[in-house]
This record gives sequence, structure tokens and C-alpha cells, in this order.
Amino acid sequence: MSVPLHHPVDLLRFNTCGSVDDGKSTLIGRLLYDSKSLMDDQVEALERSADLTGGGQINLANLTDGLRAEREQGITIDVAYRYFATPRRKFIIADTPGHVQYTRNMVTGASSANLSVVLVDARLGIIEQSRRHACIASLLRIPHLVVAVNKMDLVNYSEERFIEIRDQFEEFLPRLSLRDVKCIPVSALDGDNVVDPSKNMPWYSGPTLLSHLEDVHIGSDYNLKAFRLPVQWVNRPNNPSNPALHDFRGLSGQIAGGIIRVGQPVMVLPSGFSSVVKEILTPEGSVSEAFAPQSVTIVLEHDIDVSRGDMIVDPELLPGCSKELHAKICWLHPRPLECGKKFLLKHTTQTVQAAVTTIEHRINITNLNPENGVSELAMNDIGEVRIATSGPVVFDGYAANRLTGSFILIEPGTNTTVGAGMLFHPTEVARPEYKDFVI
Repeated sequence: MSVPLHHPVDLLRFNTCGSVDDGKSTLIGRLLYDSKSLMDDQVEALERSADLTGGGQINLANLTDGLRAEREQGITIDVAYRYFATPRRKFIIADTPGHVQYTRNMVTGASSANLSVVLVDARLGIIEQSRRHACIASLLRIPHLVVAVNKMDLVNYSEERFIEIRDQFEEFLPRLSLRDVKCIPVSALDGDNVVDPSKNMPWYSGPTLLSHLEDVHIGSDYNLKAFRLPVQWVNRPNNPSNPALHDFRGLSGQIAGGIIRVGQPVMVLPSGFSSVVKEILTPEGSVSEAFAPQSVTIVLEHDIDVSRGDMIVDPELLPGCSKELHAKICWLHPRPLECGKKFLLKHTTQTVQAAVTTIEHRINITNLNPENGVSELAMNDIGEVRIATSGPVVFDGYAANRLTGSFILIEPGTNTTVGAGMLFHPTEVARPEYKDFVI
């Protein structure tokens, strides 16, 4: 079915993950190649590099395995991003490593994904690394998951083998917080069910991988109930030659949740000052309403004190606000996380000083069970911690809003990102009473 040129085209972010040699990079290469998303010079480069790693044949994995070390070892080390589009949707792909040593890279690539593709080798079935990546997708609250059973050509396109693997995964699902899971049998090497339906698997009547990526509904992935606007920039042109701009004061940022309308009451946190929305401006001009994840500039009726890092919210659905945070954290640095060391905590548009006060437990990533009695978190470990900050942080639980419920820890001096965190729901931490100040 053709899509009209004026049809709105949205953006889907997804990552691929799985064990080493499950064919993640080849799958992405096949997706780009068969969907005609490659430039002529990219195809020529593939042909030139064929003798290096492909035995005279085009090696589609080279499209994403850009590092020479990756090509020589045949594994993915870094997170490789690729972009392509069809008439129905735009895509950003993160090809994340499969080796357990690079679990932190998988967290990085999946942190902003709408969908995660977990590849499973049809010969091996569900293994520990498959469960690990499904658990990480669950911890990161990725809304949609695809289990791509790859290398079906090596098991003679067996329907029985596909059903066996699907059943293995479904036995594991009750432990996870995944609400939308799809299993698709594919052969990335030969292109079966990647872009075009497979003639070798007539028993499969479901969508191809690309068809599913085009059709999966992501409109409800954002929290459209509670309005949140982290202020990124206070727009004050102060142009004396233009009277309309001389007193202009707009509050700019990307809506992280909910819907905002002209005339709607709002509150600025952490100050607690209230006002009413006077105007909503977008790159296309003035609008009567806007919603996540649009970038907007809001003009308020009252001239109240608002700075970068503040958050404009719905006064009827208030977030948490605290200097004592409870979170899950994935540690990304070779030096272990120890209690008491000072970091910078970046949350939405705000940065505050912070220190981990308590490590409550480490999470066993293969079964999500807690491991108590740990004094530090090593690289790639995920654990529950308590954090004290120098100033109040306005936040939601990560389960309710991935944008206002996530943060990173930065090492002062080097500016190295050492940890990525997911905040617990505000009702689980101290929550002050807001004062309703109105100018």
C-alpha cells in the first residue's frame, strides 16, 4: 500500500543485541541493503572490502562494524548508529555489542530506544546472553521487543525449531516487564523475512522485520498524561528595534511528557510558582497545543523567575522533588563505584553535585534477583543505590516517564560518563509539600 507524500513520517529508534556471532551486524546490513537505503559509494565500498573479510562475497556486517578491530575479530565492540527511512517511517539503528564484556555499550545504545531486537541463533536457542539482553531491555523499560530467530537457513527453516525457541522465551517472559513481544524467524545472510517475505518458510504468516518496524505503534510510548517541560533555555531577545520582541520572555525545551494547551495552569518547580500558558511557539509558528516529544517555547502570563534546569509541570499531577534519590544504576567505568565519591548528576536539563550514599544490592542480570552484601559495583554491574544531591531534583519514576526518570553520573574533571541511572517512583522517597505561589 502506497503512503501519500503528505503523510506524517515519525521516527523509530531501535537497537539490535544478542550473543556474539548471532548476526546482528549482518541483519542491519541486510535491512539497509534490501530496503535500498545504501548510497552507490557504500555499495562500492562493500565490494572493495569483500576480499578482506567476506571471502570474495559482500560482507553486509561491514556496514556497521566500522572499527578495524571489529572487522578483524568479527564482533561488534562499539555502538554503531545507522540511519535510514522508508515512505512510512524514519529509523535510527543502534548496533550494540553482544559480548558480556561490553554490556555497558548495550545499555548506552538501548537507553533511548523505542524497540529492541534480540537476535537468537536458531541452532543454539535461548542462551544466557539472550536472557541477559532481554533483562536489560526490561530494566530499561523498552516498550517493544522483537525476538529475531536468526540463521533459520542452518536449521532447514524448521517450523518446529522456531516454535521450540519461541516457547523457551515465553517461559522466561513472566519475569520481565515487557508488554509487547514479537517473534520473527529470519535469515539475515539470505534475507528471509528481513525486508521481503521468505519463500522458504511458507508456514510463517506474520510480518517481516521491516514491516513490523514500520507498523509498530509508538504513539503511546510517551507519557501523555502528566505534563513535563524541562527548561533548556530562557529566550530573551531584548531587541530594542523590535517592540514585539523587546519584552519577550520565552521558556524553551523539549516536552518530556503530557500535553500543554494555551490557557492551561502550570507550576514551575522547584520554586513552586504558578502561572498560566499565554502562548505556545514551535518552529512552524504559534499553536494552541503541543505534546511530547515536541520542542517548544512557552510564554507565561506572569513574569516569574524561571531558569535552565527548572521544570514546568501540571499542578494537578505533580512529580517528586527531593535531594535523596533511590535508583537502579548501571556502572560504566573500569574503576568500581564506591560509596561517598562525589560526581555530577545530570537529570534532564539540570546538573547537580551528588554522591552515592548506599549500595543496597547488585542485580543478577540473568534472573533479576538481588545479590546483597556488596560494597562496590564493577563495570557492567547493575545495582540499587541511594544518592544524595546538593540541590532538589524534580523527577518521575522511570517506569512512568523514561525522560524524567533517568540520569547519568559524570566524573568531575574528566567529564567521563561513569553511570546511567533509573529513578524509582517518587512515592517511594520523601516528597515535600509544594507551596502554590501566584504572582
